[in-house]
Amino acid sequence: MTTRPAGRINKLFGTAGSVMLSLYDTFPEEFDPATTPLMVSIDGLDVPLWCERFERRGQTGAVAAVADLDTERRAEELLGLEFRIDRREEPDDEEFYLEDLIGFAVEVEEVGDAKKHIGTLTDYYDSDANPLFELEIDARRVLVPAVEEFIAHIDFEGRRIHFILPEGLLNLE
Repeated sequence: MTTRPAGRINKLFGTAGSVMLSLYDTFPEEFDPATTPLMVSIDGLDVPLWCERFERRGQTGAVAAVADLDTERRAEELLGLEFRIDRREEPDDEEFYLEDLIGFAVEVEEVGDAKKHIGTLTDYYDSDANPLFELEIDARRVLVPAVEEFIAHIDFEGRRIHFILPEGLLNLE
């Protein structure tokens, strides 16, 4: 989730608790007050401010009527506070979990060996020190380090992985 300052609550607007906002360059163009609150920190706690009305005033300004702020006195407590908009990052097309690869067909080449081995990725063992893939090749289970350097290609649609491993790592003989 992305969190960075998006603006500041500057002054009161009218008598019904509306406020004037200064918007920073980081304020999103596609802001939807119905689904996204303005987040402020009050006494170390994150507090969402849901806008009942949000109206832009030029590039760097806006007027907002915040739910539950129906008086000037209540709105005054927010003056000077910086707000942010917590937005979910769009998922990266390259992002996936290694556990998602379980069940993929594998094709394994060893450097210096002309043979290709065909099998299945049957498990993934997560470890900070040495994450491992378990491959089933020729009815034998072998462990292979789960490192990017050994993965030549992943075909997510075809559910296939092509590994290129150092000579002797498989030791299937």
